[in-house]
Amino acid sequence: MCCSSLLKIMMFIFNGGIFLAGAVILGVGVWVQVDKNSLLGVLEQVESNSSLSQLVNVSYLLIAVGAVLLVIGFLGCCGAIRESKCMLLTFFIIILVIFLIEVAGGVVLFVFQGLAGELLQELEDEVRQSLENKYGEDESLTSLWNVTMEEFKCCGYRNYTDFDNSPFYNLNGKNVYPTPCCNSTITIGACNTNKAELSNIDGCFDKLLQLIEDNAQIIAAVALGITALEIAAMVVSMVLYCRVGKN
Repeated sequence: MCCSSLLKIMMFIFNGGIFLAGAVILGVGVWVQVDKNSLLGVLEQVESNSSLSQLVNVSYLLIAVGAVLLVIGFLGCCGAIRESKCMLLTFFIIILVIFLIEVAGGVVLFVFQGLAGELLQELEDEVRQSLENKYGEDESLTSLWNVTMEEFKCCGYRNYTDFDNSPFYNLNGKNVYPTPCCNSTITIGACNTNKAELSNIDGCFDKLLQLIEDNAQIIAAVALGITALEIAAMVVSMVLYCRVGKN
């Protein structure tokens, strides 16, 4: 009886961890989906290869994984309470399938992290061309870039020169750059070439690359924690399953 109670407590702990991890992943997925008006929104405005466009769909994957983990955690707790062999076995099988999928997903994520820089590098010509032709004229693209530059404290794709000869730059012959391209603490007035060069604001390429790499590391760390919990949950659920059969 004491051993059975201990196993049930362990099931609660493991499945509670899986449930919380699922909630975190679900929350991250919802955040990415809601926050697409910044960097991911810029990516949608640029005609690019299908590989990079899949970044926009990451939120759906995170939401799906998070929701599944929430359900799994709930089923594990119910199986332990009711001592149902059917529920415990189903729980074990589902966790095993999820575990294998996560291993495959981790490999893909690891490979993609190495390709992120190359994919963004390929985008440079297209992004700079879109800035030169549309920034200051296309309201949607201009708004997305303004939000991105304000939020991430960056300027252009590489630097302020990406806006040279753009509709915004040539407006009324003023030859000025977007406000985020100048450091307001050391410059005053319109952001011209001298002030932009003096401010030396980083381009959004490095900011976006760092964002992707940081998120990949966070997701990988969470995945490792979930994997450890899932392995422990499978072991405990199978032991509890066998004990229920003997009882």
